[in-house]
Amino acid sequence: MNILAVDIGGTHVKILLSGHEPSERRRFASGHEMTPDAMMEGIRGILEGWSFDAVSIGYPGPVRDNKPAVDPWNLGPGWKDYDFTKAFGVPTRVVNDAAMQALGSYQGGRMLFLGFGTGLGSALIVEGHLQPLELGHLPYRKERTYEDYAGQAGYDRMGKKKWRKHARAIIEILQTGLQADYIVLGGGNAKHLGELPEQWIMGGNQNAFVGGFRLWQEAREVRGEEPGSTTGAKNSGPDFSI
Repeated sequence: MNILAVDIGGTHVKILLSGHEPSERRRFASGHEMTPDAMMEGIRGILEGWSFDAVSIGYPGPVRDNKPAVDPWNLGPGWKDYDFTKAFGVPTRVVNDAAMQALGSYQGGRMLFLGFGTGLGSALIVEGHLQPLELGHLPYRKERTYEDYAGQAGYDRMGKKKWRKHARAIIEILQTGLQADYIVLGGGNAKHLGELPEQWIMGGNQNAFVGGFRLWQEAREVRGEEPGSTTGAKNSGPDFSI
């Protein structure tokens, strides 16, 4: 099955077809005025030579019932409840962008993904079961949220040294509270975190595409279980809590 993975960002929309190298990804500019219809037009414009049977979408916001739950602040209007399956004409799965990158970063066990970008993206995977989170909106200190300190606004307000101090403290709090075996760090500002302890792993943007392809895999494959095993997984179909 050929899977088209779509990573929607505030500056670019990036796509990659399964079976192709990450260097072969294609992209076009997004921006504050991009609507979902405009995105679909942009994707059709760069699909030459690619055909696909299914689509995975990493969306920059909460997702409910396989559709965007709200319009993203950094794109145009019209995303809430947009039917991507109808638009693409093939089976389509939509998840939060942090969740898709988390799935592509997963190495088994209990993993927390934190994305340090404009905001603070988050997702938890436990034994192959994916749970998108919105930890960035939880209160942290001085009537501000985790995202207010660990996101881009916090970096701009405090500077790198103080931002790093709070970002690392937040990682430790969340790792302890969610009992994560390890944490994968993504987003453009993760590079400012300094030297990382063994349980903190620097992720890569290409993992978003890996996650998009994995959305159509059995959970037992992602966990590395032997084919035919039924431990902790259903006998057929995806087994992720999305």
